[in-house]
Amino acid sequence: MNRRLFLYCFVTSAAALFAAPPAPATHKTQRIIFVMTDGLRWQEVFNGADINLMNKENGGAEDPGPLKKLYWRDDLSSRRQALMPFLWTTVNRQGQLYGNREFESDAYVLNGLNFSYPGYNETLTGFADERINSNDKVLNPNVTVLEWLNQKTAFHGKVAAFGAWDCFPFIFNAQRAGFLVNAGYDPLTTVPLTPRLELLNQLKSEEPPYLGEEPVDALTFQTALEYMKTRQPKVLYISLGETDEWAHQGNYSEYLGAAHRADAWLKVLWDAVNSLPAYRGSTTLIFSPDHGRGDAPLGWKDHGQKVPQSKYIWMAFLGPDTAALGERSHIAPVTQSQIAATIAALLGEDYNAAVPKAGAPIRDVLPK
Repeated sequence: MNRRLFLYCFVTSAAALFAAPPAPATHKTQRIIFVMTDGLRWQEVFNGADINLMNKENGGAEDPGPLKKLYWRDDLSSRRQALMPFLWTTVNRQGQLYGNREFESDAYVLNGLNFSYPGYNETLTGFADERINSNDKVLNPNVTVLEWLNQKTAFHGKVAAFGAWDCFPFIFNAQRAGFLVNAGYDPLTTVPLTPRLELLNQLKSEEPPYLGEEPVDALTFQTALEYMKTRQPKVLYISLGETDEWAHQGNYSEYLGAAHRADAWLKVLWDAVNSLPAYRGSTTLIFSPDHGRGDAPLGWKDHGQKVPQSKYIWMAFLGPDTAALGERSHIAPVTQSQIAATIAALLGEDYNAAVPKAGAPIRDVLPK
């Protein structure tokens, strides 16, 4: 090799060795809508309604005929689509779903308690905390990813959370967090009221407490939707509660109805995303529960530390940065603790740099 060629090879090799790492993939997501529905089992999400639970003895109806007409199909694909049509058309075709254990796609919680406050904390902070061990209204000492984003100039004042459960102001530590948290029967009064918000506030004040400390999900969802349309936040969180409430009561008919409505509201949100210029083409939608439940026919009503199967959950992602891989199978497990960093990463932010103990982002839903 002559001297000139040697020098050329040396210089180009050195340049390659010391060059800056490749630039990160350009992300299109500028806004996140994160919807959670409390305690919805992976079994119904991936298999549709369970015919063994449709009879009166196991939580169904006196006459299961109408319920079967609504949700039962002999074919698995048709059955799960009957229950959750948006999930199994739009999301499955254009996004990704995790958690079908029958296809070796496990998704689970790490907190070991398998109930709500620990699950919401793990989801929203990225880690389990042994101090969060009850559903008591105790201010969360941890900073959620929503609070962390709200501290950044690009997102400050553009984060909002709506929840059916009146514990959410404590889960988010709302006074410290500094962003809007509207939960339970509380009216929304911190923004200019539209006629629709005034009506929703009135309905909250007049609704009988059918579900105890929670209003029906429709009031929570419609309040969040109106806020989205009028205030256009960059990060919108919505938590629905009826799937868990009806399951605890052993009412499988209403449980299925709540799941079906949650899916329908996802479509409403996605239609709004595609109708609003600020959201169109730049929004990722995420859907997941806080915990799972036990197996049918008896354990489906319950969850918690004594119900090990209730650690299993599911996740769905739909947006411009997420490859259309549909229902995932034969992949490494994902955990609830990864959602917080995934939200941040979709927005181009590095949550793990600030919170190293949080789970790492789910790489397959991020831009390549």
